[in-house]
Amino acid sequence: MTDERLAVLCQSGDEAAWEELYKRYKPRVLSIARRFFLSGGETEDLVQEGMCGLYFAVGGFKESGASFSSYAYSCIRNRIVDAVKKNSGAKYSALNNFLPIDAGEEIYVSGENPEEKIIGIEDRRELLHKMSKILSSLEFKALVMYTDGMTLAEISSALDKSAKSVDNALTRAKYKLQKSFFAEK
Repeated sequence: MTDERLAVLCQSGDEAAWEELYKRYKPRVLSIARRFFLSGGETEDLVQEGMCGLYFAVGGFKESGASFSSYAYSCIRNRIVDAVKKNSGAKYSALNNFLPIDAGEEIYVSGENPEEKIIGIEDRRELLHKMSKILSSLEFKALVMYTDGMTLAEISSALDKSAKSVDNALTRAKYKLQKSFFAEK
């Protein structure tokens, strides 16, 4: 069944359709949430915001418009970006306080051709290489683990460091990368 059909069924109260859409879109929400850094928060907080975005996408979807996938992506991403902005306190300072981990859209898209997947992998490898030259060993390891979806507690356990130490390393890494990458432009 198509995503569009499932969304229409969800609008009429079909719980099974919602469960199916939830299963289909959870990996996408995780992928989007991992691109952003929420100071003092966890990836799970952004995932929850993304799932709210999915819920609103279902409610606002109209069959005559864009594909549900495109509409849902926009709703999910916008909800996550809004959460990051609200967390920052100032109206526009969030633009300076979060860092998308990959500059492109999603690395994985169903139906993606192998060439695009290889290019995505090479882009990530190049980005990781640049980051390893800029960051300390702790900052680099913590950031890679964080972007792979590990929680602050899991990272601190794996690195045998305190949660505060890991949080500080992530904050320093974000600052260094922003400074480095935005200085290049």
